[in-house]
Amino acid sequence: MSQSGINPSNGESGSDGSGEIVLRHGDAETLKGFEATVFERLKNAGFDEGEIFSIRLAMEEAIANGFRHGNEGDPAKSVTVAYDITGSGMSLSIEDQGTGFDPAAVPDPTEDANLEIPSGRGLMLMRAYMTEVVVVPPGNRIEMRFDRQA
Repeated sequence: MSQSGINPSNGESGSDGSGEIVLRHGDAETLKGFEATVFERLKNAGFDEGEIFSIRLAMEEAIANGFRHGNEGDPAKSVTVAYDITGSGMSLSIEDQGTGFDPAAVPDPTEDANLEIPSGRGLMLMRAYMTEVVVVPPGNRIEMRFDRQA
């Protein structure tokens, strides 16, 4: 693990960059450094601004949900993020220390009855911007994939 707390790969096996980090509640400096590393690696791998925006939005939403909903704001709990960047796309795994949730139980934020509820749009946004989003049972880990268009 490097001094930044990111455990990077050396780019072998066709990977343009991969790594893993354990984020602590309220450690904004480590989160910003981690994000800067990931987004720089995406840029270096040839991802354009629109692709990086999509990944950024989904990743930030998943991390925020892990702390807010999964860990219920408990400062003793962490969120682990792992990523792998290749020339054809990126995969992400975000895991919190909560008990999990059932994605089918999340109300559809586009239904009239839910339009004025101030939360509940995170999964919808992740699914809109990523190629694939899977909530792994028991629901405390989200795996996402972004495939670049040829």
